[in-house]
Amino acid sequence: MRPFSSHTLWLTGLSGAGKSTLAERIAARLRERSLPICILDGDTLRTGLSPDLGFERADRAEQCRRTAELAKLLNDQGITVIVALISPYEADRQRARTIVGAGRFVEIYLKTDIAVCSARDPKRLYAKAITGQTRRFTGISDPYEPPVSPDLVIETGQLDVATSVERILQLDQQRFAHAD
Repeated sequence: MRPFSSHTLWLTGLSGAGKSTLAERIAARLRERSLPICILDGDTLRTGLSPDLGFERADRAEQCRRTAELAKLLNDQGITVIVALISPYEADRQRARTIVGAGRFVEIYLKTDIAVCSARDPKRLYAKAITGQTRRFTGISDPYEPPVSPDLVIETGQLDVATSVERILQLDQQRFAHAD
């Protein structure tokens, strides 16, 4: 395989769609090629970079902005970034694309039925949201705006993890491999 130029793979989808799982597997495969990789996972970012943010619309927009700015800085240093972030609003994802740079931003929509996401939910977040114990939960009491024109759609309720990873890596190879 040829080496990749630094870029950002932005995985978006509902909680339980498989963003973190796929990010870890993609990162492992790219690291096998000795590529510098950084995963920016929404849950991790909220405990370190963004503990001051909640789940209101403005806070979600700021979380996307901070994540995009960090991804851009890492890309500028030659590091490929895999973002695993619900990022529920189209305008915020488009802003992230602008910040990172359209030429090195890949939006990957993990399209997954809410029933599948709920069934995969070890923290029982969906159950808590449905019964009103959790407010502002994306897909239940807060909207998720599916991407208008993502670079790739992966239906994680229909594809296994290995196939999903392969499809993402194929797109990655096509878009970012250096010319020989």
